[in-house]
Amino acid sequence: MPHAATGLSERHFRAIAQLIEGQVGIKLPAGKRLMLEGRLHKRVRALNYSGLNEYVDNLFDDQQLDNELLHLIDVVTTNKTDFFREPSHFDFIRQVAVPALLKQRARPELKIWSAACSTGMEAYTTAMVLDDMTRSGTRMRFRILGTDISTAVLRIAKAAIYTRDALAPVPGEFVKRYFLRSRNRLSDEVRVVPELRQLTNFMRMNLMDRKYPVDRDVDIIFCRNVLIYFEKETQRKVVSQLCEHLRPGGYLIVGHSESMIHSVVPGLKQVQPTIFKV
Repeated sequence: MPHAATGLSERHFRAIAQLIEGQVGIKLPAGKRLMLEGRLHKRVRALNYSGLNEYVDNLFDDQQLDNELLHLIDVVTTNKTDFFREPSHFDFIRQVAVPALLKQRARPELKIWSAACSTGMEAYTTAMVLDDMTRSGTRMRFRILGTDISTAVLRIAKAAIYTRDALAPVPGEFVKRYFLRSRNRLSDEVRVVPELRQLTNFMRMNLMDRKYPVDRDVDIIFCRNVLIYFEKETQRKVVSQLCEHLRPGGYLIVGHSESMIHSVVPGLKQVQPTIFKV
């Protein structure tokens, strides 16, 4: 069947934008229309629709939303991530957060939550840093949870398989210690070592949910470069709910473009521009 090259109508774009904001909190302004069209084309072809507008009509009119919503969320979510992204955060964890947290308790155990983990690089970076600390003499055990709305990126996170190009920000010593090369010499894939994979768990979760299925004694929560896609009231609700899962003295770490959240949620103590303490 030929596929029309026409873009989304204004009505269909608004329908998608309202659906996405209601489901996952992400606002799609008019300037995102071309981006949305570009990302939807592959899905339209896969389902053999004549064009984008037929796809949206069927999404709502044929009651297909239950089946299609996860695919739609995968399409619209931005999953930019890197190992050691914003490295000052991991320096803070090593030099300040972990020593302060361990000083408060008899049992040296830590829980870390990567609340928008994407393909898992943030969670595995944290695991590398904490494991390296234990090798340097810090007595502790730790568990790391990664959650995300996108099933596509969670599959990658669970598999823990990446390309060697993705390891560019990782210190050479860590590359040797924490990654395994493929047995296929022609492959450029690497995999996180089993020891770290066993300490890291992943599950699907929507930050817009009324309740989070996460422990309420987490020590450090990463929620970086997600809040910028939310309206201020949604930011307030999400941050307030995240903080309910932090133990007293725990840390919330956000992205550099999100350092304003202390003005949205009272009671957060700002210890660095993007790091807060409860």
